[in-house]
Amino acid sequence: MRNNDPMTLLKQAVAQSGQSAVARSLGYSAAVVNQVIHGKYRGRIENVLNRVSDVYGTGTVDCPVMGKITLKKCAAERKKPFAATSPQRVRLYQACKCCTAHR
Repeated sequence: MRNNDPMTLLKQAVAQSGQSAVARSLGYSAAVVNQVIHGKYRGRIENVLNRVSDVYGTGTVDCPVMGKITLKKCAAERKKPFAATSPQRVRLYQACKCCTAHR
């Protein structure tokens, strides 16, 4: 079974793909990734680690709109813009604002 600890996932991803590639996939700089790994990041580390879980985690969440979905799917849905023309997007927009599963 794969470990879902975000710090472990981050270190494994860097070991496998390299710091720059992981930074690109997370949307952070390589310097931020390095600082997080070495415990020197002065920003909100939980934001970086939440993103690591979204991108590299294998866990699931119980979405009130879509049911059980992967963390990656949850992150993708959260990024989509509001669209009043789609009833599902409206429900997701409202549910995601209150959701604590991905924070």
